[in-house]
Amino acid sequence: MALRAAGRQSLVDTVVDQLRTQVAAGEWPVGARIPTEHALAEQMEVGRNTVREAIRVLVHAGMLRSRQGEGTFVVSTADPGEIMRGLQRAGVRDVLELRIALEAEAARLAALRHEPADLERMRAALDAQTAFEDPEGQPDSGNLELYADHDVEFHRAVVEAAHNSALTATYAWFSSSVREALVTALGDHDMPRIIHGDHHALMDAIASGDPEAAARAARALLERPKQAVETLLGES
Repeated sequence: MALRAAGRQSLVDTVVDQLRTQVAAGEWPVGARIPTEHALAEQMEVGRNTVREAIRVLVHAGMLRSRQGEGTFVVSTADPGEIMRGLQRAGVRDVLELRIALEAEAARLAALRHEPADLERMRAALDAQTAFEDPEGQPDSGNLELYADHDVEFHRAVVEAAHNSALTATYAWFSSSVREALVTALGDHDMPRIIHGDHHALMDAIASGDPEAAARAARALLERPKQAVETLLGES
């Protein structure tokens, strides 16, 4: 059963919708283990990373639960986040505006609540990202999706360092749209390049324990691309 994205809907969104429909229809009853990522990827003719991201969305939605070494199990056939799905289909500017609101507050809380492992996760994501840069320090055009994956991982680490389950779940709902918008921006020469210094400034502000500085750093990091989008839309 091959899946293809329709319109502006991303492939991850399509897989999320298909899995949600199957769970809601009782294809796998509550308590049952769903097929492995490999089996689902073959069934839907998509990549395992796409399936993994879709499962993560449904885990945060409360429909699935992953158990280390055991698999992923159905915990509810009802999706409590109906209203949140519109986030995944938002435009680039809307995604950036919501990211600023969520990530600035997440950074503020992260400065107060972070643990050493949270900072290590952020640092690892930034270090891994450099492997997909060209000699000039810009994203390698042949690896934009992998580059984007590590950038999203950094921002997810910031949000999860706030240790607020509601904030984490909300961010997870549209993380696929964050990634899709980022890949598009990376391939657009009119959009500003990612500046690693901005990311390190955010991480350092969180590490310093200064909540207001962390919030400012998170906002500054995303204001540049938002302003570029507004310029392209003729709103500046």
